[in-house]
Amino acid sequence: MSSDAPGNVLFVVMDTVRADHLSPYGYDRPTTPGLADFAAEATVFEEAVAPAPWTLPVHASLFTGLYPSQHGADQENPYLEGATTLAETLSAAGYDTACYSSNAWITPYTHLTDGFDHQDNFFEVMPGDLLSGPLARAWKTMNDNDRLRTLADKLVSLGNVAHEYLAGGEGADSKTPAVVDRTQEFVDDADDWFAFINLMDAHLPYHPPAEFAEEFAPGVDSTAVCQNSKEYNSGARDISEGEWADIRNLYDAEIAHIDAQLTRLFDWLKDEGEWDDTTVIVCADHGELHGEHDLYGHEFCLYDPLVNVPLVVKHPELDTERRTDTVELVDLYHTVLDALDVPGGDPATPGDTAVARDPTRSLLSADYRAFDAATDPDAGQVAAPGGDYGFVEYSRPVVELKQLEEKASAAGIDLPEDSRFYSRMRAARRPDAKYVRIDRIDDEAYRLDRDPGETTDLAGGDDGAVNDVERVLADFESRVGGAWTGAADADVTDDAVADMDDEAQERLRDLGYLE
Repeated sequence: MSSDAPGNVLFVVMDTVRADHLSPYGYDRPTTPGLADFAAEATVFEEAVAPAPWTLPVHASLFTGLYPSQHGADQENPYLEGATTLAETLSAAGYDTACYSSNAWITPYTHLTDGFDHQDNFFEVMPGDLLSGPLARAWKTMNDNDRLRTLADKLVSLGNVAHEYLAGGEGADSKTPAVVDRTQEFVDDADDWFAFINLMDAHLPYHPPAEFAEEFAPGVDSTAVCQNSKEYNSGARDISEGEWADIRNLYDAEIAHIDAQLTRLFDWLKDEGEWDDTTVIVCADHGELHGEHDLYGHEFCLYDPLVNVPLVVKHPELDTERRTDTVELVDLYHTVLDALDVPGGDPATPGDTAVARDPTRSLLSADYRAFDAATDPDAGQVAAPGGDYGFVEYSRPVVELKQLEEKASAAGIDLPEDSRFYSRMRAARRPDAKYVRIDRIDDEAYRLDRDPGETTDLAGGDDGAVNDVERVLADFESRVGGAWTGAADADVTDDAVADMDDEAQERLRDLGYLE
């Protein structure tokens, strides 16, 4: 980077926001006028691919430059360890670093916030000193013990359950204004800085502020619509077309609130003279399904509304244009290092994996995606030759699966073990085609150029593009340790609950986990 390149980075994740509900991506409702103005001075990427369909593994990839199977953070191992984070690298290079969010996964107990000089989760149930102290230690102990693993799954799920419990109904209080306020305070006191924020409004449940509900969901009672995706996915509850429309309207209202708060932050940076000296990255970690493929939420599949995410980036090296080449969110790790001219690659702790800046992974580089097929895959930067492909990995979400089983059982429904609910999945995607490997049911494949809704499965056929993508997926699998050929254990029982003390059991009972 030249000496006049921006010296700061603002990295924004709009949690659970799908691209096709945003104005810069052609949505016919004015949900994001502020983001549209931002896009006019930035690059809009139309083919950005998330490495997973949910928060924890995506953020671990953003912070390490590694694919999910390389960093290992998922619900069966729900903390990041053995990898040096982007924040650790930037802090060591002299940058002030901060992370502000209200997402229950982005906390010290998952180690995603390791290296940030300043962080706050804005989460009402578990205070930060607890998350970074005894609970963090207990969390690791439980996850290293097979008998206690299920209990650990329950504890991490408390975050999302409590988010629903506390945000529900009248008086719902978005944490996004506080995130923006804290970010402004941080920038005011910082010199060269890296700020990461996660905005949770568009994550279930949807209880938008009144002014946005009145505009986008007039007359909709947010407490009357289905706000629990597991009820629908399990078959325990049906949703009519009218109710789906109400749900989507509430979702749009939440996105509009995010846009208003982002605009407030962007305008403040301009007023403070920080804008021109700041690289700004805005993306989603994953999207959301609202009935497509008979699914609700962001579990149990790798369809495009979840993994083809919005990405808009402002930097002097990038033109104000729309791009249709494949971009992976994993590449943003290298883009941030490049923007701040930090080489990376130095372990924060001896033995850590530390990924060095790779020009073939930086959006700012003339060599972007000019991969060398001979590159060592163990370095983490390159998982397959060729720049046209993005890769997605999904190890089943055991917490959501347990809740799904509970909803099904209460409704007298048996979930077949050979179903997508118990499956692990991997996908390779390029703009015209996708192939999804699934370990319990048949693979899926689609021609995205002719069938963007992914309605006609072409797996096992003779479509040339689909077969090319399948071959590249097989190459990816070989480079990250082999294909998932054996089905994972379907047992997600709660035997470890008996090991809990009375107070812990009472807390789970208050939140609806125990009768």
